[in-house]
Amino acid sequence: MPLPGYACDVGALELFVSVVHLGSVGRAARHHGISQPSASSRIGHLEHQLGVTLLERGPTGSVPTDNGTLIAEWAATVIASADALAVGVESLRANQAKRVRIMSSFTVAEYLLPTWLSRFQRSTPGHNTELLVANSTAVISSLRAGSVDLGFVESAELVHDLGSANVGADELAVVVAPGHPWARRKTPLAPEDLLAIAFVMREAGSGTRDTFERAMVGATGDTPVAVLELGSTAAVKAAVMGGSGPAVLSELAVKHEIAAGQLVAVRVEGLALKRVLRMLWPTDRPMATTASLLREQLLT
Repeated sequence: MPLPGYACDVGALELFVSVVHLGSVGRAARHHGISQPSASSRIGHLEHQLGVTLLERGPTGSVPTDNGTLIAEWAATVIASADALAVGVESLRANQAKRVRIMSSFTVAEYLLPTWLSRFQRSTPGHNTELLVANSTAVISSLRAGSVDLGFVESAELVHDLGSANVGADELAVVVAPGHPWARRKTPLAPEDLLAIAFVMREAGSGTRDTFERAMVGATGDTPVAVLELGSTAAVKAAVMGGSGPAVLSELAVKHEIAAGQLVAVRVEGLALKRVLRMLWPTDRPMATTASLLREQLLT
């Protein structure tokens, strides 16, 4: 059942216990930094809530009634528990202030953030980081919901209700398996050539896919066709190497496979596949200490 009002007014109980210990409402008022009339009013309101007379007031001070003595003993237990609650909450706040929750899109999370976070841990020991990985749309949604402190995205979408700063740049590459006809092509492809074949793509909401589709619409007025939609960069690379079709992926994500001859980068002229990598943060609430330190380090 819900607590009665007097049980929730810990301040009034604490004031009453002070009157019992100090012997007068005036001394208790000074102890709590309030006026005597205000203290008398709070005690009177507490008596009204309880339906019990707590004090016998006289010219030389106030003494508790028999019921008041008993209630003062019970109130002392409530006050001690409230103090323990306050200490516990402050401890949780301190721990939370030294922790940052990050959500990042795949490319930044896999190829850039490990280095950035290692440098942060070396420069600011004692601060903890938690990293979640999702596509750019999910990152933005989580920031708006308040479930993470910082986000990193590859999407070209402008997010006007969040703070934003550029933290890097990336370029996408059209890649195919070594046995694909494009792998042996001597001349660059045109953007229109990419409309003639179905691509292996990341899922809707991916920054990589968003950049590719925007570039194609800008160059041809049309979007490419997907033969497969997969939820991770690793899955897309595996599908391309398995012969499912071409893909567009970050150069950061495919440089090792290209160097090993497992994938071939295909030249395309007239297609803008460069993109900015951005850090985002909420602006409708204060930023925790660790998140603020990490943001400042990445901006310098």
